Amino acid sequence: MTNQASGASHYDLIGSAGEHFVLYKLHLRGLLAAQAPRGFKTVDILVLNPDHSVVATIQVKTRTSGKDGGWHMKAKHETLVLPGLLYCFVDFEPPVPSTFVIPCAIVADVVKQSHESWLARPGKGGKPHQDTEMRRVQPSYSFPVAGYPVGWMDQYRDRWELVR
Repeated sequence: MTNQASGASHYDLIGSAGEHFVLYKLHLRGLLAAQAPRGFKTVDILVLNPDHSVVATIQVKTRTSGKDGGWHMKAKHETLVLPGLLYCFVDFEPPVPSTFVIPCAIVADVVKQSHESWLARPGKGGKPHQDTEMRRVQPSYSFPVAGYPVGWMDQYRDRWELVR
């Protein structure tokens, strides 16, 4: 779905809304934050100290709803571990938006573990799953993922104090 006037897709607009929502939440907490320059592959938001040095970087992932209840990721997220990088998983599912603030090392691990668990399970008709670049972060997986039980993300809901 594309907005004909702007050329932006529905997904682009949802992503942008998620970034602005995170900026709003950061500003409410008195944190100086700004969108990273367009084209940054790993960072959407820069969080600054009062002296303008970068204190944290944030990658925002946004969803409005979905059959699997997750956020889409890629294979590259299995190894994306950078100092000060956090993910903000924004969920615009009604009635109230929520955000999960998770350190990148945790995200890299859950992306890797969940994908390996998915590959190890039989697919439709008992056939093996085919490996792809696509990954998902989900609050609750429909199959066991070592270290990430049902509701594992709840401990990261609104954990804005992790942004330092």
